[in-house]
Amino acid sequence: MLTRCHRSGGGESGRFRACCGWGRAGYGGRVRDPNVTRSAAGQLSPQRRAADLRRLRAERFDVLVIGGGATGAGAALDAASRGLKVALVEARDFAAGTSSRSSKLIHGGLRYLEQLEFHLVHEALTERGLLATRLAPHLVRPVPFLIPLPAGRGLRDLPARLFRRSYYGAGVAAYDAFAGLFGTGRGMPLHRHLTREGARRVFPSLRADALAGAIRYYDGQVDDARLVVTLARTAASLGATVVSSARAVGLVRQAREVTGVRVRDLEAPPGSPDAEFEVRARTVIAATGVWSDDMSRMLNDVGLRPGIRVRASKGVHLVVPRSAITGETGLIVRTATSVLFVIPWGGHWIIGTTDTDWRLDRSHPAASARDIQYLLDQVNLVLDRPLSSADIEGVYAGLRPLLAGEADSTSKLSREHAVFEPMLGLLLVAGGKYTTYRVMAADVVDRAAHRLGGVRPSRTADLPLLGADGYAAMWRDRADLARRHGVPVGVVEHLLERYGTLTLAVLALIAADPLLASPLAGAPEYLAAEVTYATRSEGALHLEDVLTRRTRISFETAHRGLDSAGHTAELMGAVLGWDAATREREIAHYRARVEAERESQLMPDDATADAARLGVPDVRGFAADRGVDGVGDGPLHLPTSSR
Repeated sequence: MLTRCHRSGGGESGRFRACCGWGRAGYGGRVRDPNVTRSAAGQLSPQRRAADLRRLRAERFDVLVIGGGATGAGAALDAASRGLKVALVEARDFAAGTSSRSSKLIHGGLRYLEQLEFHLVHEALTERGLLATRLAPHLVRPVPFLIPLPAGRGLRDLPARLFRRSYYGAGVAAYDAFAGLFGTGRGMPLHRHLTREGARRVFPSLRADALAGAIRYYDGQVDDARLVVTLARTAASLGATVVSSARAVGLVRQAREVTGVRVRDLEAPPGSPDAEFEVRARTVIAATGVWSDDMSRMLNDVGLRPGIRVRASKGVHLVVPRSAITGETGLIVRTATSVLFVIPWGGHWIIGTTDTDWRLDRSHPAASARDIQYLLDQVNLVLDRPLSSADIEGVYAGLRPLLAGEADSTSKLSREHAVFEPMLGLLLVAGGKYTTYRVMAADVVDRAAHRLGGVRPSRTADLPLLGADGYAAMWRDRADLARRHGVPVGVVEHLLERYGTLTLAVLALIAADPLLASPLAGAPEYLAAEVTYATRSEGALHLEDVLTRRTRISFETAHRGLDSAGHTAELMGAVLGWDAATREREIAHYRARVEAERESQLMPDDATADAARLGVPDVRGFAADRGVDGVGDGPLHLPTSSR
């Protein structure tokens, strides 16, 4: 069902100069006012949100994207970069669903190579190279992994040991070959074979009696939520209208053509007559991930068969302190059904993941005690000091959207993606994996371009994201940058690895208010300035947006962010104008959320864990968590209206 249609030209009209520095381009698209920097044009400030809401009400868009995950934000960026007039609406926060709950890897997928899905590996490794070298080198960087080779029993098992080393070695060599021969910019070192002693030097916590040696290879690591926010901001910098807490609650139709979407502003005062409105669009793209089936059911109600079915696979991850395991690399270990990663993450390790079918609430997938024990049991097979629940700092669960097939196990379902047009003017994109978000975005926008006509080809393979331009030089000169701003080099390194060259904007906040240089309460690895920046420039509207996605404090600390909530609310409130009652309400909601998650993680199975997690409503105040209405990076059950 996938097609690629390339056209030249493009068109857009409208006004945007007054608020965000945009004017008309010669071809009809938007160009940035030369007096406005690219980063300023991409600010997702409270004032920008108000202006973008006015645009949603007043203008007609070439492309309206529903869903602010990696694919949706990527589609908005792709369309905006072609000169189209674009809007993106997200029901909750950017990356609030699947796109903030991954294994934090940009990778080709060794197991897909084993399954002979060479095209998928080729595609993913190409994207890995682009991200690590050109598009987002400040966010995607190499991380080494060991593949431990199990020990046998004496000379009798020597042939088996030699076979395993040859088998895995050939696989990793092919992985490197795909990246080197077909990938665009490797961005990763080559693999190496290690003896048992060599493997133990690199990773002393490996059990010596279960180890015959190892193979070291490299993949990419990313802060998944931060990449999505950067995608959304880059789209905004090209003139896209980008609004979170804006829930699509209905399709607008003329006869059998979709001509827009009804949207509800979830930040509007209760009872506001302006809370719900229509957004007009020539094409609507639904990038709704694990909620794609809800769109299918809605279309069935009007007699259409979209021909798409998505299953949700739950992936649970544990976070433990770096001191719990001694090692310089990550691990990838085979299990009976899938693979297990042990991934270095700053001062922590991420351990995951599970791969099980999930048919319950999709907004807040819950990790059960069974999931947690499974991961501990698997990782303890290769560690010399077993981990226990007492070592766990954080737990998070996410859902993978898999194109459904005949396989009983979700681990065998396809990571392919597909684009469908079930109704004139409506495009659905589903499946795929985080690493290939850009390919998925280009494919669905190609279909929209074919419909619109006269649209230039995708150019996102050559478009650095905000913070990428000049990153290598700024990293090289980081000591000078630290000296000029009077902060430690370690602080500058931390900021560069999160913001790239946008670090200058964070440092400017500190220069204007030196108190913002202080560490955030309960999370000293983050600065107070980062909370202010998230609220002023990155679209954060609620406490959990900052504690779970703009930072990762919710799973990096044993207190799950509770010790940071008061300080964070104070900083956010200064930007958003919160009074004392609003600050306390935000803190109370976040506390209830953490308590519900902790309770769910004590439950024995999915059903009881889900029930415990659903005890707390969403902070954005809609009833749709249980599938009542709406869509974004959240559940969908849309009515339709005809004119």
